[in-house]
Amino acid sequence: MPNLFDPLTIRDLTLRNRIVVSPMCQYSSADGYANEWHLVHLGSRAVGGAALVMTEATAVLPEGRISPQDLGIWDDGHVEMLARIVRFIHERGAFAGMQLAHAGRKASTYTPWKGQGAVPENEGGWQVLGPSEDPFSEDYPKPQPLTVEGIRRVTAAFAQAARHARQAGFDVIEIHAAHGYLVHEFLSPLSNHRQDQYGGSFENRTRLAREVVEAVRKTWPERSPLYIRISATDWEEGGWDPAQSVELARQLKALGIDLVDCSSGGNLSLARIPAGPGFQTPFAERIRREAGVLTGTVGFITASAQADHIIRSGQADLVLLAREMLRDPYWPLRAARELGYPTTWPVQYLRAAPPGSEPRQPATGSKPGR
Repeated sequence: MPNLFDPLTIRDLTLRNRIVVSPMCQYSSADGYANEWHLVHLGSRAVGGAALVMTEATAVLPEGRISPQDLGIWDDGHVEMLARIVRFIHERGAFAGMQLAHAGRKASTYTPWKGQGAVPENEGGWQVLGPSEDPFSEDYPKPQPLTVEGIRRVTAAFAQAARHARQAGFDVIEIHAAHGYLVHEFLSPLSNHRQDQYGGSFENRTRLAREVVEAVRKTWPERSPLYIRISATDWEEGGWDPAQSVELARQLKALGIDLVDCSSGGNLSLARIPAGPGFQTPFAERIRREAGVLTGTVGFITASAQADHIIRSGQADLVLLAREMLRDPYWPLRAARELGYPTTWPVQYLRAAPPGSEPRQPATGSKPGR
């Protein structure tokens, strides 16, 4: 079996190891624009040795932002700074990925350090959209149910966002269909109470996910990987569950999804989630085995031996780290040292590297692994 520092090839992209910087909201944009914070935040993780650095959930429409301070990709003007960030990531030997998102009924909310719940219109908030009119919780905004025309607009926005991501030079796209945001809201019978072709049966509830994947795959280059993040369960009886996740993964693989990034929860405010080290890894293992698709796992992965065991035991093909990468941007370099695996160090940091480490020369224009 491969280990944490073995390469992985997906379509025309070869990751130098199995470590991915998970999408993490920064709530630091104005009108969706990336800035120097994003350059340093994402760039430092590329310096730290991760194979793939993902942006935060990046809104495909202004009303698809979680907060007014979210990153966006709906406008031509967003491309320039994102392209600068991508160039820096490439120069550090990593690949750049973008997570495309629409927050649905969980949009127009405060940034975590400013409060919680709905942002009123006089503070920059807006009318939110969802499959049905049920709000996420009492202090969240009440959504307006999307019309079929509105659904088509959302699907077209995902495709347009993929075009913008391509212009900026991103290597991987991940469609966000997890954590109670719009696509997940359509998947779950606990948030989708529609009576039309987008509600009711499994086929109808998964229709938006399939249409978004098809639209993005037609836009995104054939040689470039396409991922999707799902919540494998709502952690509530009668909701979205692992069996449905397996069947969805089978269908999306046939439509061009290369990897399923397995998370859970986020759709119900009062769900009881048994969070703990590696608690979502069994979902990745089951989907990998039963759907025959590559998977990634995320959630409370902190130790190098833990991450290595996930790969070596075949539970997942990639590990995505979030909070641990905030604590230590150079976690991959530390993990390689702890596990005794060879890796390369930036030449600027080589004086701190373990004996025998190879220097990582800055790239000179070509993408890593091409």
